[in-house]
Amino acid sequence: MHTLYERITYLFDPLHAFYEHENLHRKLSTVLVFLFLVSLLVIELNRRHFLPVPLAGMLPANHFYAVQMAFSIILVLEVISLIFVLPCSFSRSLGKQFEILSLILIRNAFKELSYFPEPITYLGNEEKILHILSNGFGALLIFALLGVYYKIQVRAEEQSKPMDILGFVAAKKGISLLLLAAFVIMGGYSVVQNSVGEGHVDFFHDFYTLLILTDILIVLISQCFHPSAKFVFRNSGYALSTLMIRIALVAPVYFNVLLGGAAIGFAILLSLISNHLFPETVHRG
Repeated sequence: MHTLYERITYLFDPLHAFYEHENLHRKLSTVLVFLFLVSLLVIELNRRHFLPVPLAGMLPANHFYAVQMAFSIILVLEVISLIFVLPCSFSRSLGKQFEILSLILIRNAFKELSYFPEPITYLGNEEKILHILSNGFGALLIFALLGVYYKIQVRAEEQSKPMDILGFVAAKKGISLLLLAAFVIMGGYSVVQNSVGEGHVDFFHDFYTLLILTDILIVLISQCFHPSAKFVFRNSGYALSTLMIRIALVAPVYFNVLLGGAAIGFAILLSLISNHLFPETVHRG
């Protein structure tokens, strides 16, 4: 079993180090700027009817689609970061998911712009403007409460046996590798479907469902290494918060913000109760 742990770590750690390297993030940021500018140029060419008819029909004619595309790429990068964070503590992993929720709300706000005519007008777009305000202020609320959530997190001395810690972390690294493979496959399948004209497919929602099932699996695995009922309750509560986030993603405007706020409020209360009333339940795993 120890050999299996080492093999999983041997696969996971180099990938994690490569993705989190500062130079890679700088290059990705440069590519993102380039893609944004190219998207604006292509959309402008399409608006002026300089593109072939078959290609023109597949491309948008609204400049704000470029903004939506840019934030979608940022979201992809953040989801990959979330996958690599899973082997860390439950609290840190949940915090990353709230970061993604705030980004999704921001993306939804910019997505509303794609429904506006060019140039932008107020009359006739009042409802879309309210949607932008709801998603924008909702994202700000989640981001602000996320600061509170991170601030109240504490680190306690690990009480588990070293071998248990190694096994639990290795198990989560193995799950992360499987999730990364699933993310690549689902993303690739979505790109293929969109490119052949089978309709726009947003695989983020399906992948987030997979994340919820993964969180529950990790809770069950944690019980093998940390059988304490208080510890299991705490981690199950964090998994419940991810479920609220998932529902918020598919909820209509206004309700998505309410559900997102409820999810992070629940996580904050759970952290406060665990840290101050049951401090012995706080673990790094």
